[in-house]
Amino acid sequence: MNTNLSIDLVKVTEAAALAAGRWTGRKNKDEADGAATTAMRDIFNTIPMSGTVVIGEGEMDEAPMLFIGEQLGTGEGPKIDIAVDPLEGTSIVAAGTSNALTTLAVAEHGNLLHAPDMYMEKIAVGPEAAGKIDINAPVIENLKAVAKAKNKNIEDVVVTILDRERHEKIIQEILEAGARVKLIQAGDILAAINTAFEHSGVDMMLGSGGAPEGVIAAAALKGMGGDFQGKLIPQSEEEINRLKKMGINDINRTFYMEDIVKGDDAYFVATGVTDGELLRGVQYKGNTGITHSIVIHGKSRTVRFIEGRHFIEEQQHIQEQHYLAV
Repeated sequence: MNTNLSIDLVKVTEAAALAAGRWTGRKNKDEADGAATTAMRDIFNTIPMSGTVVIGEGEMDEAPMLFIGEQLGTGEGPKIDIAVDPLEGTSIVAAGTSNALTTLAVAEHGNLLHAPDMYMEKIAVGPEAAGKIDINAPVIENLKAVAKAKNKNIEDVVVTILDRERHEKIIQEILEAGARVKLIQAGDILAAINTAFEHSGVDMMLGSGGAPEGVIAAAALKGMGGDFQGKLIPQSEEEINRLKKMGINDINRTFYMEDIVKGDDAYFVATGVTDGELLRGVQYKGNTGITHSIVIHGKSRTVRFIEGRHFIEEQQHIQEQHYLAV
């Protein structure tokens, strides 16, 4: 893919963040998500590419835009697959708390796992522990492996996990091993990515969350030399049948990094909506908006942080007033 594509992709997440950020603290997650989705799609369609949404807001009959299978771009340029989460942390934005992002990942056509919208068991680590983990191994074995890889005592290993009742057993195993737990309320894309940044203080992510978010996180980690493994967890006969229609007959199959993101030519892009550990949130002053974004490119193994200063056109304010009036 053309390296100039990264600038176009940043424009996509920036526009989504600028639109969603206006809803921060307004207790309306649906409007925030809708604003991000609309803005993201509008910019996508200006990019010289032939893109197909493989992970989006749902099937065509469930979502009016950014639905799975939707064609994006001008139709000219590279043929790529697109995975989007227009607003990672809708409840975060509604409450005005930390770590909400607008995110996407792209790769050459056929190189992203078309993960269905269901739960996925996940394990993620940064570069030092890549190749040392095994999602099928006991928690204690993975903790020991990560501790050894990072030259730490197991007592110094920090594991991020969503604060959910379904994770009580895993949390107990982590604590019994002597390691530490960092509970989060939402946003496991960021939780996975943080394992690759030393300053985050996080060594591993465990637990189950959305499979689409797992693919996006894997694209980011691959670009930084990290590791990600997942196992789909269907919750009903309908979800099992959906897997079979996708050609996944072994519901216990382990998806390794190369199964999720093939090759190295993939981009991960995110822009902060609210202030967080990795990115600053959108700042507004009159008709000016300031954004903070990250771009990770697997092929060049580069990580770039970008600050954008934007003149917000009057039309965006008119659109916001329309949303408020509805």
